[in-house]
Amino acid sequence: MTIRLYKAYTPGTRNRSVLSFEEIVKSHPQKKLTFQKHNKQGRNNQGIITSRYKGGGHKRLYRQIDFRRNKKNVSGKITSIEYDPNRTANICLVNYEDGEKKYILHPRGIKIGDTIISNNEAPILIGNALPLTNMPLGTAIHNIEITPGKGGQLVRTAGTVAKLIAKEGKLATLRLPSGEVRLVSQNSLATIGQIGNADNSNKSLGKAGSKRWLGKRPRVRGVVMNPIDHPHGGGEGRAPIGRKKPLTPWGHTALGTRTRKIKKYSNPLILRRRKNG
Repeated sequence: MTIRLYKAYTPGTRNRSVLSFEEIVKSHPQKKLTFQKHNKQGRNNQGIITSRYKGGGHKRLYRQIDFRRNKKNVSGKITSIEYDPNRTANICLVNYEDGEKKYILHPRGIKIGDTIISNNEAPILIGNALPLTNMPLGTAIHNIEITPGKGGQLVRTAGTVAKLIAKEGKLATLRLPSGEVRLVSQNSLATIGQIGNADNSNKSLGKAGSKRWLGKRPRVRGVVMNPIDHPHGGGEGRAPIGRKKPLTPWGHTALGTRTRKIKKYSNPLILRRRKNG
């Protein structure tokens, strides 16, 4: 999918670029595979803001995506490629031979009319899902299960891809898009290929209103707040933060401090941490 550039006809179109949506088939989503998504605006059940800078945005229907790919030995045909407002990747509508319809993440290179299947002995073709134990080393994969049978949790955003680099015993070694190298059960399902819509990271919103359409409110720097609102606040004019190190609004160390639990259950499975972790 290519990027469409705007000329500076207005201040809002200066430096604005959007996706061309040339792969998208204009169609309404399947009604049985959608439900209304309630926007909590960053509030809890008492109406108190617990997650800042959220609110507004366009109304969305949630599309139910088949992350499990547990419909085994039944081939399906790709009938449409659709936009999903709830994720950066596009989605495909799959019509299975038994009449059932499901949405899956759109793998890069899949076209309307192609056939996919989920099977332990499925061929190594884009869009097919099978266990890691039956994949050759070096295979590019996405939508990877951490717990077998739970559904894909890793590598689901636009343009991402992981690589199977080793298999030993009951575990497989993966290199994830973040640079992390970790172990996953060989019984976990994964889908062959790279996620589509790889140009999503190259678009430029161009104006603040585009961010509001996505349900994101303006962020305010701590240094321009009052002392009661943020540890960096107060002072006259452009004052420094006045602390040894940057802090969060709640007084915890920010910018570079690792927040991962020391005794996290998955620590033995991570062979190499991601660089900015």
